[in-house]
Amino acid sequence: MFQIMTDTSANLPSELTRKKGITVIPFPYFVNGARHTCLDTEGFDSETFYGAMREGAEVSTSQINPQNYIDVMRPVLEQGEDILFVGMSSGISGAYYSAELAAAELQADFTDRKIRLVDTIGASLGEGLLVLRAEAEKVLGRSLDDIYEKLLDLRHRMCNIFTVDDLKYLRKGGRLSNLSFIVGTILQIKPLLKGDESGKIVAFAKLRGRKKALEELAKRYDEYVVNPEEQMIGIAHADCPEDADRLAELLRRNHPPREILTVGYEPVTGSHVGPGTLALFFLAREGCRGM
Repeated sequence: MFQIMTDTSANLPSELTRKKGITVIPFPYFVNGARHTCLDTEGFDSETFYGAMREGAEVSTSQINPQNYIDVMRPVLEQGEDILFVGMSSGISGAYYSAELAAAELQADFTDRKIRLVDTIGASLGEGLLVLRAEAEKVLGRSLDDIYEKLLDLRHRMCNIFTVDDLKYLRKGGRLSNLSFIVGTILQIKPLLKGDESGKIVAFAKLRGRKKALEELAKRYDEYVVNPEEQMIGIAHADCPEDADRLAELLRRNHPPREILTVGYEPVTGSHVGPGTLALFFLAREGCRGM
């Protein structure tokens, strides 16, 4: 027996994680100094949150410490279950390192239990879709180690591509690795960004205007997606639902997927990409991270 765990960065609807028995470890965020967590996505008022960011509210996050993981994992191990933890990219956060420290401490105490950690080298649904894949494989009776190895392969084929309205949020958090690539944002140049091979965020294209950016997201999907009819793909937006709907229409035009999961960005990841962000996540052929 084993439990699947993830963190709030996976951006999965709380109703879905409850239904599938997935444990979610919360990350904290701060609005004008006040600490919050978001485990109940149904109760999260994204319009108010991103509206406050647009109006200049001071929003920040802090790295979760190893004890936060230990507090959740230890009771599971004590009841005789193993753990598969599927976490956000170590390339954009130190949270995964905290998970590694926690796992090392717990493994020393529970030598007969398995603790497997997967660095998804992604975030939002780039992480969340892998969590759902793990759960689906578990339902089929796959072993913990088989699922672990499967995710280590799939993470390199999970495309994480997105566009933002304003680069200041990524710039502020130091999460854009090649900032010098972007020029001319005041001229309505919209960047396309992605998670690279190491899970860091890099810009890789520049389009003039929002409409062109959405069309380019769909174009990249058409070029790289494999077996879309078998896939659940993901769209995440930071208070721009109309753009998310438009992108879904474009994706269904040429290579309709089996299912599209559309979510609003949860506040931790959303605070770093900013209001107006629109992201697309899907499994692709090898090399998508080098597009």
